[in-house]
Amino acid sequence: MQKQFILNLFQAIDSSDWETLRTLFHADMVYERPGYEPFDGLDRVMQFYQKERVLASGKHHLEDIILEGDYGACCGRFIGLKKDGSEVDERFADVYFLADGKIRTRKSYFFRPAV
Repeated sequence: MQKQFILNLFQAIDSSDWETLRTLFHADMVYERPGYEPFDGLDRVMQFYQKERVLASGKHHLEDIILEGDYGACCGRFIGLKKDGSEVDERFADVYFLADGKIRTRKSYFFRPAV
């Protein structure tokens, strides 16, 4: 995996480029994110992005990308708007496992104050 792969991922998400996004995900992908049951399979992941995601627009700003073989991680900040018009400014981290040059598993984490 190269850093450009992760940059392409977030560019596709931010621009709603579903065809490119589909090429980055493995057919057997599992995506875990807080507040949802795991999304199992490419079709289920794409359904989330195209129909269920609460974000309307915005941009991911990546701060760091770490890669080692078929494993990767990144962290950053998303700034944008929800579909209800409210603003979002959220720090996040992702962890990836690749298979066949595509994302096989993705786990997202969101930073919230503990107190």
